Amino acid sequence: MALRPLFTATILIGSFLLFLIQPLFGRLVLPVLGGAPNVWTTAMLFYQAALLGGYLYAHALQRWPVRRQLWVHGGLLVLAGITLPIGLVPWYPAADGQAPTMWLIGLLAASIGPVFFAVSAQAPLMQAWFARSDDPAAANPWFLYAASNLGSFAALIAYPLLVEPLAALPVQVWGWSAGFVVLVLLVLVAGWRVGAGPPPPAAARAAITPAQRLRWVLLSGIASALLLSTTTHLTTDIMAMPLLWVVPLALYLLSFVLAFGAAGPRLTAMAVRAAPFALVLLGGWACLPAGPGAAMAFAGAGLLLLLIIAVALHGTLALAKPPADALTSFYMWLSVGGALGGVLCALVAPRLLPWPFEHPLLLVAAALALPAGRGNALWQRPAVRAAGLLLAMLLAAGVASRFQFNVIDRQPGLTVISLLGGALLALLVLAMAGRPRLFAGGLALLLLGLGGANQLARTARGEIARSFFGVYTVEDRPSAGIRVLLHGTTLHGVQSLDPARITRPTTYYTPESGIGRALAAVPALYGPGSAIAAVGLGTGTLACHARPDQRWTAYEIDPLVVAIARQRFSYISRCKPDMAMITGDARLTLAAAPRGGYRLIAVDAFSSDASPLHLITREAFAIYGRALSDDGLLLVHISNRFLDLEPVVAAIAADGGWQARLLRNRPQQGPAGTMEAQSVWIALSRAPRPIAVLAAADPRWRPLHARPGLAPWRDDFASVLPVLRWRR
Repeated sequence: MALRPLFTATILIGSFLLFLIQPLFGRLVLPVLGGAPNVWTTAMLFYQAALLGGYLYAHALQRWPVRRQLWVHGGLLVLAGITLPIGLVPWYPAADGQAPTMWLIGLLAASIGPVFFAVSAQAPLMQAWFARSDDPAAANPWFLYAASNLGSFAALIAYPLLVEPLAALPVQVWGWSAGFVVLVLLVLVAGWRVGAGPPPPAAARAAITPAQRLRWVLLSGIASALLLSTTTHLTTDIMAMPLLWVVPLALYLLSFVLAFGAAGPRLTAMAVRAAPFALVLLGGWACLPAGPGAAMAFAGAGLLLLLIIAVALHGTLALAKPPADALTSFYMWLSVGGALGGVLCALVAPRLLPWPFEHPLLLVAAALALPAGRGNALWQRPAVRAAGLLLAMLLAAGVASRFQFNVIDRQPGLTVISLLGGALLALLVLAMAGRPRLFAGGLALLLLGLGGANQLARTARGEIARSFFGVYTVEDRPSAGIRVLLHGTTLHGVQSLDPARITRPTTYYTPESGIGRALAAVPALYGPGSAIAAVGLGTGTLACHARPDQRWTAYEIDPLVVAIARQRFSYISRCKPDMAMITGDARLTLAAAPRGGYRLIAVDAFSSDASPLHLITREAFAIYGRALSDDGLLLVHISNRFLDLEPVVAAIAADGGWQARLLRNRPQQGPAGTMEAQSVWIALSRAPRPIAVLAAADPRWRPLHARPGLAPWRDDFASVLPVLRWRR
């Protein structure tokens, strides 16, 4: 059997499985922990740590002959295969009361740790075995590294576009298990084929200095951390569009394919030359939050920047790679850098930084780490450089003085000013590109000028707070007479500062909204003393719809949101101070609620603008139905910039025997302090009377529009592709 096709196929399949299991297991764990950005970041930390373990294991095996390595690794693969099929281990304790980060890492280790570790070792191991073979290309096995990353890239593209829409989770799980068996067979054949051949001629081992290892770690660590910080930046501070978490990782893997491929040196040179322009023109806005109108442009700029910088960093690594006999050592140190980047973004930054400052800091670090270009001779003169830096500082300060939060959406004229200012500053710092420290300093000034100083000031004022589940901003807007809560860039609540309106429900919860109409109908439908549940607390606005005799309970996954609602807003203290608070994922906490205990449940749980998918499945609605009385009302908030959730709920309602109506509230511009917002609520009940009463009281309630062929979302089968608003 020819060696190159055999080893290429083995590495492609192994890497495909390695990166297919990541989104697959994310779907498995979704009903347990939800889909906050930090869930993905924490999972990535585990994957990087497990990958490092696999690379260390592969490196340690190299002191033995291939045949002995085959026996050891074959045994490991067989032992790991005993844990198949993959899934959540039933004996692992629930997340209640535990730190989500460490709990999720433990769950990943217990559930998929053995197979992930075994598969993670196959890429460096196969390349090391190939380097020991008698194949003519044995001395240059780096093409296999490009093949490995191509397989990983293909898995990330295939999962959301093919696997998830076409196969239920049980099929995905058993399909992955079948692929694992195929991989084991290929590894055994490859190892036997190399071990049976004559040993290659002995060669002197390359000497690797500590400085080389440190540079490998720094370059790979910055690239890895930038991947995670870009993901957090895009999904938290720009938009939580579904599928966006996978795109940065796919581009990161693509950069390996490009850097280690045949055209790697040429592409690396291009990326290194383009990196300063990209850092200034695409990354200079990293501290400036984008409103809805500019979100797509900011997201595209962030993704393009990641690709350029990743190719530049990984290409620099590829140019510094050692001879083939040090291959596993090279990969091991790259993996050390990747794991350190994951630790920085998943463990250190969320605890030390109240806002994702790690992203702009990593952009500056990338500017320092990139190879220095040839600077213009003019800018080598100290006086000229000093004048350029002074002008850059003045320009950055001038731009910063004109910016307010979301200015790009509210004052488009200033956008032109900022673009011109950024371009001029870019020319100044690019002229000094031959001096990385000066360039990094100019970039830092630009980041401070375009939003960084503002974010620091807001942090110092206590307006920004961060938890495992996201970044929250509380700010007063005196000109409008309101206080607002934002999660990422999505408005999650507003309270008027006018004493006359301070208890009036605002935004999506006004008396004219769907939830407002439903709560007003509760006394007539069910009488006094009704029990009401709210899934998702926000600012606690709904509390001001409560009546004194009613019993209210709020279910909120994030304790920080509870603190914000009680300490920074006064809806609860003024309107329903006895509201009970239950923290934890609503799927788990509502499942433990008394059967039939609630007359109305309002589901309004969002992560930025992303609806947690596990709260809109057939199984989730069954949990809501169990907690409701037989004639109870379920209100689901489906306002969303990126998803059309109406047909999803329509399919679930039809499948579960629910009566359903939708009310879209389009308020007119009200007086300052009212802050009414367009909202879409769906009311559901298993009894016809509550829906009939709502429809009779307000003719705006209409039947749901179903989409032919759209199956109800289930825990084991759901895809957002059919309901994406592609034209947003």
